[in-house]
Amino acid sequence: MSSNTARTNSAKPNPVKPKKPPVKKPKSTGNLHPALEYAQSVAQVSAGTILGITMLASSIVAGGLVGLALSFRNLPDVRVLRNYIPSETSYVYDMNGTLLDSIHDEANREVVNLNQISPDLKRAVLAIEDSYFFSHHGINPSGIARAFLANMEEGETVEGGSTITMQLVKNLFLTPERTMSRKVAEAVLSLRLEQVFTKDQILEMYLNQVYWGHNTYGVETAAKSYFNKPASELNLAEASMMAGLIQAPEVFSPFVDYQKAKERQAIVLQRMRQIGWATDAEVAQAKATPLKLGEITSFRASQAPYITDAVVAELTSRFGREAVLQGGMRVQTTIDLNLQRKAEETVRNGLASIQRQGIYADQMALVAVDPRTHFVKAMVGGVDYSKSQYNRAVQALRQPGSAFKPFVYYAAFATGNYAPDSVVMDTPVTYPDGDGYYTPQNYDGSFYGAMSIRQALAQSRNIPAIRLGQEVGINRVIEVCRTLGIKSPMEPVTSLPLGAVDLTPYEMAGAYATFANGGWHSETTTIVQVTDSKGNVLLDNTPRPQLVLDPWAVAALNSTLQDVITRGTGTAARIDRPAAGKTGTTSAERDIWFVGYVPQLAVAVWVGNDDYSPIGTGATGGGYVAPVWRSFMYKALEGVPVETFKPMSNFVKP
Repeated sequence: MSSNTARTNSAKPNPVKPKKPPVKKPKSTGNLHPALEYAQSVAQVSAGTILGITMLASSIVAGGLVGLALSFRNLPDVRVLRNYIPSETSYVYDMNGTLLDSIHDEANREVVNLNQISPDLKRAVLAIEDSYFFSHHGINPSGIARAFLANMEEGETVEGGSTITMQLVKNLFLTPERTMSRKVAEAVLSLRLEQVFTKDQILEMYLNQVYWGHNTYGVETAAKSYFNKPASELNLAEASMMAGLIQAPEVFSPFVDYQKAKERQAIVLQRMRQIGWATDAEVAQAKATPLKLGEITSFRASQAPYITDAVVAELTSRFGREAVLQGGMRVQTTIDLNLQRKAEETVRNGLASIQRQGIYADQMALVAVDPRTHFVKAMVGGVDYSKSQYNRAVQALRQPGSAFKPFVYYAAFATGNYAPDSVVMDTPVTYPDGDGYYTPQNYDGSFYGAMSIRQALAQSRNIPAIRLGQEVGINRVIEVCRTLGIKSPMEPVTSLPLGAVDLTPYEMAGAYATFANGGWHSETTTIVQVTDSKGNVLLDNTPRPQLVLDPWAVAALNSTLQDVITRGTGTAARIDRPAAGKTGTTSAERDIWFVGYVPQLAVAVWVGNDDYSPIGTGATGGGYVAPVWRSFMYKALEGVPVETFKPMSNFVKP
């Protein structure tokens, strides 16, 4: 269509109107819509004012949009926004509601309702971005002209030409390319959007969608980042500064250039005063109000990285990576951040102390579990997360050595054929094993002959454990481990009672927690509950304890394991209350352990090298790890009442 045709069709014909001299048209560039080319040609030859030209071009565009809409039948259907859920940041909290970490993809966003946004902020944004928002229908041709003149008068951009509806459409549906076809599509979609949604709905979507700088999207996350408060609590000074960021967030960011941010704030306040949305006194007060800045919240470090890594891994396996990064989850973990801090301190100081004693170990892991709920209260996966993100608490499969023996002794007690004072033989023995034979040895190479089970376990004698394993059956021992929540692979080898299997500290702490709770078991977990941003429950790990072990057999084991601490290999773990536990040392001296418990807390501590190299001759769990366990328990149980284990006499022997 030629420019003359566009001009003829843009107004009602007048057949009696005198003819005017022909206007010479400039050569078409081919880059503009014909209607706008005509406006451009008039601008080059007319003696009219700038305002007249701008208004004419704007009127032509507005009048032609209905026809243009027919040409854009392939544009997105704006009705899909009725079910649109923007990506949201997921938040991870400790058991007391303390924020541990925020997890997001590119967009760090928290969605809120329009009534949760400060009126000052809504007015400030509308004033600088689209002060005629509530009077136009998606596009504002006269507003374009006003913005042009206002910007010319001020010598800088003080008012935008695009409406808020157009900005929202551009962000949600279109590419950022600067072409006429994209601008026309933006206008058409804006008209459609205003037919489907109310002004309040559009404004709410915009304020939750717009970019505020530093990977922060949406007004709520921006308010918490810039001013450490929710959007509902922003005052006029804060609101006007935030509104000024939208045009160029990183340029005007107070984190980047505070003075420039203040200058931009003044422009917003001046605009609000100009249109009557703020008085002179309010503007003066806002300019004078001191601003206390928050901090950039995007991609900040976790307060408990080993914990949050484990939580994210579990959530990803359940819901998928995209749901975790963009689903706006609210995750309440089982972790007590105060106890976590004590655990981290214990690991750092404990390993340093061990190394000073000549033990060549480079890592330590600690897991603390509440036996009553099987909630993980603290978990440390290594000495320094900044140097190694490998979480040894849940990922490192290491041999537990003699710390495995309680599973064998429980199986023996559960048969009803053995009690703590039953006699077992600590004498040489050989068993067929595969194509050859297996002859177990004690740690010191000696034999004690006949002895009670209580003595054998307290002194960590190997041969009695092997004998009992054969008596009750290795497969039965494996069944006990599975009942206690241990999922790592196990082979029914003769040496299994001595810990010839690879397990994690997480599994060991969870299994011992069931002993501490008298045989009542729940799934060990780091997550209490997960909801979406609207409060809908996605995952509920409320404990549902089940009695999975024989109460008498557990009481017998608890009684026996107390002797390990009071008179056996774990005397370095003595604390000022009844406690049970077991040392663990592998024959190659690659892993040393202490796993112990009181009725309110079970804790596993492992020490070793990531490359499985030996840590030193004579290194034992009782000599080096038990003191670390004791140190942590003193801190963890401060102020916790002393409880005793239920005696065997309370139960019937099977």
